[in-house]
Amino acid sequence: MIDYMVIFFKSFFQNPSALGIGLAIAFGAVWLAGYRPPLFKKPWLWAVLVSSAFLTLAAASFIQIPLQVWAGQALSHFWSQEVLTRWILLAAIPSILLSGLVQEGSKLVPVVVWWRRSGKNIDPKLGLAIGAVAGAGFGIFEAQWALNDIFASGVTWEAVQSGGFMALIYGGFWERFFTVAAHIAFSALAGYGLAKGWGWQFYLIASVLHGLLNYSVILFYAGRFTILHVEIYIAVLAVLVTAWALWLRWRKRAATTEPEISSP
Repeated sequence: MIDYMVIFFKSFFQNPSALGIGLAIAFGAVWLAGYRPPLFKKPWLWAVLVSSAFLTLAAASFIQIPLQVWAGQALSHFWSQEVLTRWILLAAIPSILLSGLVQEGSKLVPVVVWWRRSGKNIDPKLGLAIGAVAGAGFGIFEAQWALNDIFASGVTWEAVQSGGFMALIYGGFWERFFTVAAHIAFSALAGYGLAKGWGWQFYLIASVLHGLLNYSVILFYAGRFTILHVEIYIAVLAVLVTAWALWLRWRKRAATTEPEISSP
């Protein structure tokens, strides 16, 4: 298992390509722009972005993988592989929830550090923005890993362009675009909740939403979803959670600007 964890960790740095890295950064920039994070007014946000990427990769490699293996072994102790396969929609839930808990927790670490260094008192709008930056860090890092693998497999951007819309869907580009949005939105909600004093509640919400995103893979393996269904599912969930996160940002902005409007 240790060898597999190390191989998984190293895979994020293999097959680098300018196109894959560039697209991943572009995907992140498009979605992060809606949160208006003060990246240049608060340069330490760049440290949040970078540290989130590496912390989450380390957690996914060396914490999430063994936990999921042990969860699978525990289930196998009580039920046969045949039973688990037949009931995969239920049997996979523990592993899916673990993925959300581990990744959202690790993405939240630099946000918590910022919060503690600020005396555990930051504006919820800033907390949401810091969370969004943390989510973008790993979202972009994961996207470049997936996109680099796509291009390393022989796919060219010219072929994608000539293939049109369906090439974007079946080639994995659509999925990566919206997965980055989901990573950003999940962490933004967690950062907002931390700033509001509802840290563990919003952390659990973000983790469950992350698990719902990953559950699309189980629905595919169970034969309930086609690839097209998976892509639509991911896009709809990402857009809905992003809309919620941005609504919280807008609502907070309205609340903070209202006294200025009403003052003489």
